[in-house]
Amino acid sequence: MRVQDVMTDQVYKVSPDATAEDAWNVMRLRRIHHLVVTHAGRIVGLLSSHDVGELGGRRKRERHTVADVMTAGVVTVPLTTPVRKATEVMQARSVDCLVVVSRHHIVGIVTAADLLDLLGRGLEDSVTPLRRTIHRRVAHDKRHRAPSAC
Repeated sequence: MRVQDVMTDQVYKVSPDATAEDAWNVMRLRRIHHLVVTHAGRIVGLLSSHDVGELGGRRKRERHTVADVMTAGVVTVPLTTPVRKATEVMQARSVDCLVVVSRHHIVGIVTAADLLDLLGRGLEDSVTPLRRTIHRRVAHDKRHRAPSAC
């Protein structure tokens, strides 16, 4: 399975010049946790709800722009990246989302929630019994055995 099979293809973007409060409102209204920060068509950062919306978030948002609170190091992966590799990258880099790109264009985003959803669906599938139920068998008919040499 590849990243393109589990990613969300609707990616919301924000300018680094936007206010942190406006970005937070977009996240809250859209019920999303990540905004890709772009400038002149290039990815310059990532803004997560952790950056602006958690405990003390209001103080972080007041009089700040997205550029002030975003994470500059954005981890990107190509569409064809295997899900296992994407999971390893997220774990190694301690990030909870990856921006999916194709030919330097943003085509999607894959988050830890997407991968957990995939894992949950996989576990449900594995609960289905793999073996058929064994029914009681009738004792073998001994008439078909070869006579003993005794």
